[in-house]
Amino acid sequence: MSGGLIPEHIIDAVLKHHDIVDVIGKYVHLTKQGRNWKGLCPFHSEKSPSFSVNPEKQIFKCFGCGVGGHVIRFIQEMEGYSFAEAVRHLAEQANIAVGWEPELTPEQAERRRERERLVEAYEFTAKLYHYILINTAEGKAALDYLRSRGISDPLIETFQIGYAPDRWDTLATYLQKREFPMPLMEKGALVSVRSSGDGYVDKFRNRVMFPIRDAKGAVVAFAGRTLGNEQPKYLNSPESMLFHKSKVLYNFHMARQEIKRTSEIVLFEGYADVIKAWFAGVHNGVATMGTALTEDHALLMRRSAERVIVCYDGDDAGRSAAYKSLSILEKAGLDVKVAVLPNRLDPDEYIETFGAERFRRDIVGGAVAVEKFRLLHLRRNFNLQDNEAKLRYIRTAIREVIAGIESPTVRELYLKELAAEFSSIASFETMKQETNEIRLQRQKMQQAGDKNLNLWNTVRNDGGGSAPLPKLKPAYDKAERHLLFVMMHDRDIAELVRERLGESFNDEAHAALAAYLYAYYAQGFEPDPSRYMASLQSDELERLASSILMTESDQGINDRVIDDYVKQIHKHRQQQAIERMEEERARVEKTGDHLAAARIALEIIALKNQLKAM
Repeated sequence: MSGGLIPEHIIDAVLKHHDIVDVIGKYVHLTKQGRNWKGLCPFHSEKSPSFSVNPEKQIFKCFGCGVGGHVIRFIQEMEGYSFAEAVRHLAEQANIAVGWEPELTPEQAERRRERERLVEAYEFTAKLYHYILINTAEGKAALDYLRSRGISDPLIETFQIGYAPDRWDTLATYLQKREFPMPLMEKGALVSVRSSGDGYVDKFRNRVMFPIRDAKGAVVAFAGRTLGNEQPKYLNSPESMLFHKSKVLYNFHMARQEIKRTSEIVLFEGYADVIKAWFAGVHNGVATMGTALTEDHALLMRRSAERVIVCYDGDDAGRSAAYKSLSILEKAGLDVKVAVLPNRLDPDEYIETFGAERFRRDIVGGAVAVEKFRLLHLRRNFNLQDNEAKLRYIRTAIREVIAGIESPTVRELYLKELAAEFSSIASFETMKQETNEIRLQRQKMQQAGDKNLNLWNTVRNDGGGSAPLPKLKPAYDKAERHLLFVMMHDRDIAELVRERLGESFNDEAHAALAAYLYAYYAQGFEPDPSRYMASLQSDELERLASSILMTESDQGINDRVIDDYVKQIHKHRQQQAIERMEEERARVEKTGDHLAAARIALEIIALKNQLKAM
């Protein structure tokens, strides 16, 4: 039995059913490189892929942040599950019957029951609002409004759009009839306590309702829009135990398949834009629902895509929001472009005016590079009819955009465009000289003020510079890692090492891996790195095991090599013992007990002779 009450056969069935490449591929865009699959790590920001998945061993490893393990560990890390919860999740996906309950504290069990009940309530509410919109006289005005906005009945059905009636307690009444616990419904942001303190009222009234679903497709919140111009025009559910607006993207669950196919996301500001874009054939669109883009949003997108096209409204507010989003998206390691909408239109209005095909071709397909958009955004702040303003714009464009471009070719392209437009103000050579001076000055400041720049594989290091060389590992460390690698693949070698070395590894973590491995084989398991790692139940040990499995090889292993490795490990232990005795002899000598010091010296000589004989 492993992981509390989880039967071993269920863990085995889960690991055998789920291919790690398929599971991780739902979260991370992977490409095949040799025997492994590579992608951008979902657990830290990076531009160059350091995340590796090995289908033969059924393990993953990030060589940037160090996280690694088997498919169950990956789900734990991605979803924030315990080991038991991750096993249950994977078992349910595989239709594997589970006959156990994970060991939970009373508080955890109560929280789980509350979440499950609240999810049921949200699903019920979404169906109720949708029914009211489609089938009742109360919903007719809202239905007419949606149709007038170009949202057809098939779109209403696809996105399960609904209507909250203009009454105080429609939802509250239905929830009470269905015996949902009302204090929990209030806690979960579906209803509010009456101001009198007696009973409950609906959170939303007289609004078109758009269900907000999490990445798995469960309804976790609502977005409501008034039929007229009442304020606030748009209203989202407040945060609850189900809904964290900084971590949820509207329509992500339906867009995921197209995102995986194209490795591209189109990012909108609101749910109406996503729905109309879906009608226009853009099925990889998601939205932040009017809230500011967060690092969590960007990380969620980067786990599934390499590129993002920002398609915000064409007015000043939309362009400013798009401008602010760029650095967040770039920091997450995404390739970013911007779809520029003309005449201050929003995506919904553009599709209504010019049609779906033109939207796909000219707006989404014609998205401009980040640098181009930044230059377009900057020039709006200058009166380019005035020569002094032109000069200020040129210098600002060079300082804030062009000088920061790493590629010399791209840098020169924009300088040439700038020089061609403003040839009467400054020449290409002058602009290039100023650009180089700014870059040189920044380089000097960086060298002077950031000596300890972290050069591991994050967005701060996309290949430039030279990272310090790693320290060489001692011979015994290499011997222990290589032995463990082979032991994980070969029961007979593991038994041989157990007889000659036991758990006498110098590194405590190596010794722990060996002890678990002996116990694993003693239970009758066959060599299987992924299954062995599932028995560890330790984040640190799983990381170490995945590192060994992904970096070591079984080339050149035989009895003589094993003997050499065992000798190296014993030698180091002997050297450590001698060093400790040397320290003890020095301490005893300081006390004046020269006879005791001499006895220790003789023991040291004997140990050194044994060391030479090894």
